[in-house]
Amino acid sequence: MTPPSVRVFEDSAEASHWVAASVLEWIDSKPRPGGPVLGLATGSTPLGVYREWCRLHQQQGRDWSRARCFNLDEYWPLDPGHRKSFRTFMREQLFAPAGFDLARCAIPSGGVATESVDRHCAEYEDAIQAAGGLDAQLLGLGPNGHIGFNEPGSDPASRTRKVALAAATRERAAEAFAPEQVPLQGLTMGIGTILSARRIWILAFGAEKAAAVDTALRGPIEAECPASFLRTHSQVEWVLDRAAATTVRG
Repeated sequence: MTPPSVRVFEDSAEASHWVAASVLEWIDSKPRPGGPVLGLATGSTPLGVYREWCRLHQQQGRDWSRARCFNLDEYWPLDPGHRKSFRTFMREQLFAPAGFDLARCAIPSGGVATESVDRHCAEYEDAIQAAGGLDAQLLGLGPNGHIGFNEPGSDPASRTRKVALAAATRERAAEAFAPEQVPLQGLTMGIGTILSARRIWILAFGAEKAAAVDTALRGPIEAECPASFLRTHSQVEWVLDRAAATTVRG
């Protein structure tokens, strides 16, 4: 098995700038007639990347209108227009200011009815395949080793589905949702879906991520640390700041 590619930067700003440029270089080197297909993450970790893509659009005319996007996950049940939905986050932080075509940006719907969840998830997988698969997948890393909402115990062959959120995941989101409660469940691309991407960038910043980084890169490849399955993929870039890389040489 090829050792993971690990890049360590002084801080998250430097790391994010490099990732923003690296993803663009990758998709530009392998142009598709229908435009690139991106798998995107939410949360604070990728914000630096998204801000750089917005800047490139606003100041240098980078055209994102032909990109197809599929987001990793969403809380469920949650109205898509909720202030803390990932749909709202992506629209405000990337899609609108960078000029993406919203009709080409897919996010699992937290508003789908219970009886329609399985069909919705299957249709999400079908849409990714119909687009030609994911060219580039951007990931964050949970302190418990989760990627997307694939919590510890997730099957490496899993596909888009409804999952129960770990207590630690809900606790981290509680302040943002207050005074409302964080949903108990979410919809997420599966680990198998993520691993189908042609190239993957996983970002981890801050000392609170150091233990998960160490387990994912040096521990056993097993379901207790979902991010460890990334070591089975030959085109993964681990991008860390120094605080997250205390046990890693890079």
